[in-house]
Amino acid sequence: MMNFPNLFSSININGLELKNRIVMTAMHLGYTPQGEVTGRFLDFYIERARGGVGLIIVGGCPIDEQGSMSGMLCINDDRFIPGLTKLTSVIKNEGAKIAAQLYQAGRYTHSSLIGGKKPFSASAVRSTLTGEIPRPLELEEIPQVQNRFAEAGVRAKNSGFDAVEILGSAGYLVSQFLSPITNRREDDYGGTFDKRMRFGLEVVEKVRRAVGPSFPIFMRLAGNEFMEGGNSNEEAQIFARELEKVGVDLFDITGGWHETRVPQLTMSGPRRAYVYLAQGVKSAVSVPVLSSNRINDPQIGEKILSNGEADLITMARALIADPELPKKAKGANHNRIYHCVACNQGCFDSIFKQQPVTCLINPRAGLEKETEINPVSRSKKVLVIGGGPAGLKAACTGAERGHKVTLAEKSNRLGGQLLLNANIPGREELVQGAIDLIENLYALDVDVILGKEADKTFIEEMGPDALILATGARPFMPKIQGIEDERVVTAWDLLSKNIKLGQRVIIVGGNAVGVEAALYVSMQGTISPEVLYFLAANNAEKWDKLESLISKGNKQVVLVEMEKRYGQDIGASTRWAIVKELKRLGVKVLTHTEAIRITQEGLEVRKMENQEVLPADSIVIAAGAVSENSLEEQLQSLIPEFYIIGDAKEPRNALEAIKEGFFAGLNI
Repeated sequence: MMNFPNLFSSININGLELKNRIVMTAMHLGYTPQGEVTGRFLDFYIERARGGVGLIIVGGCPIDEQGSMSGMLCINDDRFIPGLTKLTSVIKNEGAKIAAQLYQAGRYTHSSLIGGKKPFSASAVRSTLTGEIPRPLELEEIPQVQNRFAEAGVRAKNSGFDAVEILGSAGYLVSQFLSPITNRREDDYGGTFDKRMRFGLEVVEKVRRAVGPSFPIFMRLAGNEFMEGGNSNEEAQIFARELEKVGVDLFDITGGWHETRVPQLTMSGPRRAYVYLAQGVKSAVSVPVLSSNRINDPQIGEKILSNGEADLITMARALIADPELPKKAKGANHNRIYHCVACNQGCFDSIFKQQPVTCLINPRAGLEKETEINPVSRSKKVLVIGGGPAGLKAACTGAERGHKVTLAEKSNRLGGQLLLNANIPGREELVQGAIDLIENLYALDVDVILGKEADKTFIEEMGPDALILATGARPFMPKIQGIEDERVVTAWDLLSKNIKLGQRVIIVGGNAVGVEAALYVSMQGTISPEVLYFLAANNAEKWDKLESLISKGNKQVVLVEMEKRYGQDIGASTRWAIVKELKRLGVKVLTHTEAIRITQEGLEVRKMENQEVLPADSIVIAAGAVSENSLEEQLQSLIPEFYIIGDAKEPRNALEAIKEGFFAGLNI
């Protein structure tokens, strides 16, 4: 049993007593399509409150109809109060506290969402997020907008919320007034930093007057905008110091804007990468400071608190992945936590596609009511064939329900394709998903048989009541003349074995696996983060030399893709960061290019009507996958209850595989 004395200590914020230092900060879920509290929304947050989180912040909650996104939880009219009151009541009954985030998007609002009207901002500066140019707020309009923050604060208080948080980060309206990038005004709300602070300070003053002195007010701030010409942590500290004077009781520190080209939430960002931003603000104020971004484990949170870097930590996506994380950490089940792996596939990528949030790690997210894991009335003997993510999840879910589960895996390792990520720079965290499934598998007493390739005879001897076929897939080998050449390897073999490559490497296939293989190869010969730190700390090399050492490996890498766009199966929230990394590492990408044949010199390709030979010492094939399901026909009539899941059914991504594994285990 691990000890987390700081994480599970109480804290008082202007009279608001929190039982621990774990906060679930606001996020867009897509569960409130009409802006009203729904059963789905309630069920989602009830489960997190039961799991032991200290404070839940919901939102963003639009304060008006001029600065919102579709499907957000609304607080801009009294008609929403009954639903909000029900929400606060049930959350507090489960032992958590709850706050509402007051949201006004400014130039981040799409005109199509506000009846074709122009969104407003501090100045008429085009938003690269929406592609639109907002209109600047007239001087006489500014108090009206500020008053709506105050009115929303009163609605929150009347609805039973324990606090409000003003959204002053991520490039939204308060940020737009604060930043010299978006504030080009020449009146009393623009120009000097003091004048740019004025809008946000007045918002807090008005909210404070409206809700009274004893109602907690939080402010979410970007500790650094990470925008060229924008505010840094030094400006954030000055702003926070002034905000504290006018009534802010807690600062929730994040980083960046939506337009930022510095990754904030993808797995390429190291865990706790932005704690230094919170620490900087903490040095400037006397009220508590909350640190966020890439904190997904209680041990990380405990370390941050014990170091004095922050007073609270947020685990928003971590609590999507495992609602019981606090309860498990406080008890004796720390090893059974399912960690968020920052894949973004179920959360941010879903929102970008205007779909409700789900989760690669937790298929129950957003479906809590329909997917309760209840004990079975009759325990069955269940056999799972295949120890990849689909099979592991199926086995865990079946065992949780009380079935007697055996899992057979033909290799000597569990984890399947998730393990390929161990060698891909910036993707290593996906391996944690496999580790967590394996930890839970053994904790649930699943009988595991490794090194066993299941056949009909083995299955007949086992005599299961239910069989789950999760045998995964194998690499697809395209019809390229000369593909049997000894210089050819598959991306799967490359990523799972210690294969030596030549200097000139061509990767055939620009899907996710091909792109990730390109990252892996192009990083060979670069220095590690540890070596970079050592050299920088000791002033061993000039910075331009260090930049070269982390960006130039010892391989020349060319990525060949038939379609006009590569990485199409990578989510929108992650693809841009990977593309940026490939460019930094000097990977040459050829799209609309078909591999024809392998010659002595290299790879012959065709682009449009032109053919050429690309010189190559090694050729990596990443052309997709083929289902490995040869047992299906033999077994369907043999076993009364039969399921085929994951890549064995159809090659897709881990989100679909784990989801299918979960539902197979749930339905037995």
